[in-house]
Amino acid sequence: MESQSPGAVAVPHTPRLFVIDDEPSIRAAIRRFLTRRGWVVEEAEDGQKALDALLHSAPGYYDVVMCDLRMPNFSGVELHGALVQQRPDLVQRLVFSTGDVASADASSFLAGSGRPVIEKPFELAKLEEMLNHVRDEVHTVDTR
Repeated sequence: MESQSPGAVAVPHTPRLFVIDDEPSIRAAIRRFLTRRGWVVEEAEDGQKALDALLHSAPGYYDVVMCDLRMPNFSGVELHGALVQQRPDLVQRLVFSTGDVASADASSFLAGSGRPVIEKPFELAKLEEMLNHVRDEVHTVDTR
């Protein structure tokens, strides 16, 4: 592996998001908004399809994984559990979205997960701020 000389400038990295939500309109809005801001956005409509893709991704391929908490078939809670077991490197890249932070189950899970959550409906600019923060945090850890 080549090392850069001290004065070398790193090549800018195109940020990559994997968004998991059962609502096509939410995925489309996020994709349109972030693509215009230089992100590559991939998506899945449920946790099982997402898990298949995530398990086959290279470490560091996705900067952030945004997952709806409640989805039919395979929820964000189930995805989180599978990633903890099979791809713990991706857990630190998770951001949850939900319209249900008031239920005891959801709030208990979110508090225990230690991952950021954005409440639906959310402003896309606020989402972008959160995604950038998680991306920057992960890259700081990755470069140590």
